Amino acid sequence: VQLQAFGGGSVQAGGSLKLSCSASGRILSGYVMGWFRQAPGKQREFVAGITSSGSIKYADSVEGRFTISRDNAKNTAYLQTNNLKPEDTAVYYCAATRINRVVVSNRLYEFWGQGTLVTVSS
Repeated sequence: VQLQAFGGGSVQAGGSLKLSCSASGRILSGYVMGWFRQAPGKQREFVAGITSSGSIKYADSVEGRFTISRDNAKNTAYLQTNNLKPEDTAVYYCAATRINRVVVSNRLYEFWGQGTLVTVSS
């Protein structure tokens, strides 16, 4: 599976961005999709994940502001980010795993996209 994340950019606090993750090589419907982020000098952290049947998990820091979704027909996953805060500034990565539940450890995801930068200014 090859993943490509895009949709990042620079916004002011309170703004929104919609990130997309497109897949090629295999059909995504059999994979759990996750979004992670990594801020400068920090470890990569789980943001949100969604199973092929639509079960969802969010990190506490984004619950209520971010929405993960997927369109299996388009082989694409999305992360709608609303009410962005400066602390959301990071490179956002999408990832896929064949484990049949949402897992938060990045070591359990087999496939990764290249990352897209989100910068939120105050």
